[in-house]
Amino acid sequence: MKRREMTRSAGAGRAAPPVRVVHLGLGNFHRSHQCWYTEHAPDAEEWGHAAFSGRDRALPARLTAQEGLYTLVTRAAEGDRFEVIGSLAQAYPGTAHEEWLRLLGSPQTAVVTVTITEAGYLRRPGGGLDRDRPQVRADAAALRERPDAPVRTAPARLLAGLAARCRADAGPLALVSCDDLARNGEIAVEVVRDMAELVDPGLAGWLEDNVSAVTTAADRITPRTAPSDLLTVAEATGRDDEAPVVAEPFCEWVLCGDFPAGRPRWEDAGATPADDITPFEQRKLWLLNGAHSLLAYAGAILGRTTVAEAFADDDCREWVEQWWDEASAHLTQPVEEVMAYRKALAERLANPRIHHTLAQISTDGSQKLPVRILPVLRAERSAKNMPEAAARLLGAWVCHLRGCGGQVDDVRADELIMLATGPLPVAVRRVLDALDPRLGADDDLAAAVTSEAERFSNIGVR
Repeated sequence: MKRREMTRSAGAGRAAPPVRVVHLGLGNFHRSHQCWYTEHAPDAEEWGHAAFSGRDRALPARLTAQEGLYTLVTRAAEGDRFEVIGSLAQAYPGTAHEEWLRLLGSPQTAVVTVTITEAGYLRRPGGGLDRDRPQVRADAAALRERPDAPVRTAPARLLAGLAARCRADAGPLALVSCDDLARNGEIAVEVVRDMAELVDPGLAGWLEDNVSAVTTAADRITPRTAPSDLLTVAEATGRDDEAPVVAEPFCEWVLCGDFPAGRPRWEDAGATPADDITPFEQRKLWLLNGAHSLLAYAGAILGRTTVAEAFADDDCREWVEQWWDEASAHLTQPVEEVMAYRKALAERLANPRIHHTLAQISTDGSQKLPVRILPVLRAERSAKNMPEAAARLLGAWVCHLRGCGGQVDDVRADELIMLATGPLPVAVRRVLDALDPRLGADDDLAAAVTSEAERFSNIGVR
């Protein structure tokens, strides 16, 4: 049977909606999450997304060939459901700088969303933009010389676009972060403001008056698309789709902040507006993302390759439950709500048909662990407790940095790999100190992490 084209002109989807949401960080999660919510909003025909990649040219090209359409495969344990998403109106490579400036400078644009990962914010350990990074300094110099100069870092790209909006007098908008960071919206605005101070301090006042920080908790497990997924879509739908996305059934989006130029009616698609996002934020970061990190490092050392494989391991499952006990003690939501979330989360992690690789999760641990693990660890130590599960995770991470369980892919890889060399007790102390000097000075914690690292080290050399 001849397969159908995946284009609007071939009747595969509705006409492209006008662009009113601009996104930085085109990838699978944006398409399974924010685009999905817009697709299911009752006013979807009024709100199109234009999304820009980082350095990837291939995905925007594939999506452009399909006029922005793609198939979302909702993959439950019992089977797949297929849906064409039509809310992505335009897809661009990150090098399309003129289009980026044009869209950010348009009064029609009301919302800017970002999924640039924790590392993309280029923050110092204590917060704020790391102004001494060479790439930050290079981008700042380029924008000082020419406000429309092409730049590479996310803070500089956002600033360049917002500066174009200021010049065009296009009005206020909302900056919405969907990354796994506490206070992510505030952090996004903070690093842009810090970049403005390096480029043109006069922009800081305009940003304060015209850019609303929207903090979110965005949750949907979305693995990388496998080649076999293209064949699955073709066989099930009769369509050739070069850019499908696979995601779990669960989807959550909690938003806190103002939208001065409006937004889609996401709440009618299941999103939750909230006055205080902290309880949702902590629950997601600590329970889901913390468990992911634990499985990524400990599970990989045990020879597992996916979340489901690791969670099916009795030891890993016990370690995750222990971590959840430690973290849950510091959540502010009612106990019954937390336990219900944990039960649902266990089912999600066990889904054998979601091939979420541990290698994908293990990237940039230096950026992830401070927001996923350290708040609980500090709270436990303040209460004079020794959090065994947190120590176990850190021990597994130290072994990961020493070459156990997979390749290290981290923005601080060169530094951390060097710190993790030598005798384990010394390595642990140095790595903890790099995360937070207070941890490195905690003798009892260092001893506990070293003990766990020794266990994993022995497993890793078998």
